[in-house]
Amino acid sequence: MSHLPEFHDSNLLVGFDTNDDAAVYRVDNETAIIQSVDLFPPVVDDPYDYGAIAAANALSDIYAMGGTPTLALNILCIPSDMDADVVKRILEGGYDKVKEAGAVIGGGHSIRDEEPKYGLCVTGLVHPNHILKNNTPRAGDILILTKPLGSGILTTAAKSGLLPEREIKPLVRLLAQLNKAAAEIIKPYNVSACTDVTGFGLLGHAFEMIQDGTESILLDSAKIPLLPHAHDMAQKGIIPGGAYTNRDWLLDRVDIAPTVPLDLSDIFFDPQTSGGLLFSVSHEDAERCLDELKKTIPYAEKIGHVEKKLADEHPLYVL
Repeated sequence: MSHLPEFHDSNLLVGFDTNDDAAVYRVDNETAIIQSVDLFPPVVDDPYDYGAIAAANALSDIYAMGGTPTLALNILCIPSDMDADVVKRILEGGYDKVKEAGAVIGGGHSIRDEEPKYGLCVTGLVHPNHILKNNTPRAGDILILTKPLGSGILTTAAKSGLLPEREIKPLVRLLAQLNKAAAEIIKPYNVSACTDVTGFGLLGHAFEMIQDGTESILLDSAKIPLLPHAHDMAQKGIIPGGAYTNRDWLLDRVDIAPTVPLDLSDIFFDPQTSGGLLFSVSHEDAERCLDELKKTIPYAEKIGHVEKKLADEHPLYVL
């Protein structure tokens, strides 16, 4: 949409002129609406699990903006030969996640399509002064990630029958996990920027945080949490095509140290489904914030920090 003229409305607080996770529109001095939409094809075989994961993924954009989901509409593409019970289970999975989020489903829209696709259009609420944007990190802040990486690699492996059956259920549980708890925990802390890690991978979303600013991000590859078996699968070359697209896009924008193995960097480019929150928090608050997160989200980790960018520097480093 970059070729289209921007809308000029003083109440549009976040629009498509940035790379943020959702649009935000001010209703009054106390309330702003967050609006987002997301859908994708199945990433797992079980229809209920697919619905739950797709819903969690769509709801995540509201949490990433500092808001609370309130209303959702189903978006569903259905092949003409899809069994009605399968459609029912997809919708049930989405329903249960929306209910868990404390929101409601008010209806939706469906069309015929050769490939099934499901997601939500989600509305949330936030105070206009408490919006979390993705492109406002401060130099000196610590970066924290709340979910481990590798979901794109592992779902690709599962589709090929290469992931052990016993590992699929834990993977599904993680992908269907809402970012609700993480979003609530970080609210009292001095957070300057937040996003969720999804299709552009960790490095793509980290780059969006600083691409138009005066800061650089430095990530510690040894501190970045990974899903079990993700590294093994990456070493075997089980990499989704989206990871290569992400790498090509960031080729001249990220500096990866030669000591970081190629298969490990592949995971950092891996497109995530229903990934965790990535946020920058003041150095003074970082340890207390992480300690509180770990009480309910044990895989949350400090993975890097923000620095002031020098003129000749890359904006993003992986060490």
